[in-house]
Amino acid sequence: MVKPEYPMTTAIRVLREKKIDFHPHLYTYEEHGGTKLSSSALNVPEHEVVKTLVMQMDEKQPLIVLMHGDRDVSTKQLARLMGAKRVEPCDESTAQRHTGYQFGGTSPFGTRHPLPVYVERSIFALPRIFINGGKRGFLVEIHPADLRKVLEVTEVDVAISPT
Repeated sequence: MVKPEYPMTTAIRVLREKKIDFHPHLYTYEEHGGTKLSSSALNVPEHEVVKTLVMQMDEKQPLIVLMHGDRDVSTKQLARLMGAKRVEPCDESTAQRHTGYQFGGTSPFGTRHPLPVYVERSIFALPRIFINGGKRGFLVEIHPADLRKVLEVTEVDVAISPT
């Protein structure tokens, strides 16, 4: 059997199990490079690179937000939509504990614990997205509608331009 030329992560196992067509993309990961680095390395618009953000609300209840690489999340708007007092990003160790993924390699697919997933609505209008495949420096290209085939998602409008 020929070994695939990409990492066999939990996220990839989930995509294969759900029969999701994906194209793997590897790039050289750099600490704090973010979506600007990955979009440049893959020569794709940063708007099509989707960040997987692990956040928490009120009583430290974790959740995932999928957001365009060139946008930020209005945590105040998200909290209002959820009926929460506040929503804030998790620190690295908490995010890793909830997802099982190393910070910078977090995928929404195959998390250690099932987490609610909120997706910026406009992501579904894109022709394709590049989302983390479960390892630093590894994105998978999929059709946005496939998010719904793998995850229970809630669509939200919480994108803001970076400050």
